[in-house]
Amino acid sequence: MTVYLIADVKVTDDTWIPDYAANVHDIVHNHGGKYLSRSGNITNIEGEGLGTTLVASIEFPSIEAVQAFVNDPAYAKYRKARQAGSISRLYVIDDTDIAGTIPYLPKG
Repeated sequence: MTVYLIADVKVTDDTWIPDYAANVHDIVHNHGGKYLSRSGNITNIEGEGLGTTLVASIEFPSIEAVQAFVNDPAYAKYRKARQAGSISRLYVIDDTDIAGTIPYLPKG
């Protein structure tokens, strides 16, 4: 089942970003992932903003693929650098509709 990793990041020290941006895409790709967006163009529409400076959305073929990516030894140093230089929230959602009323999505 397709899943989506959503990273909500508030950068506190941007020194990690160039190395991360240049190298993590390949690690994501090695686990079947595909970036849908990695953007700092964020417009808060509703509610109190969290100070997010970067949002990434990555499609993976399964939750197992996400877990393999996150736990890949090749990713470890980039993960550690991101964690040290940001406040990050990572979420995984699937492609279902919890209400079951959108006809083109599987019922959740």
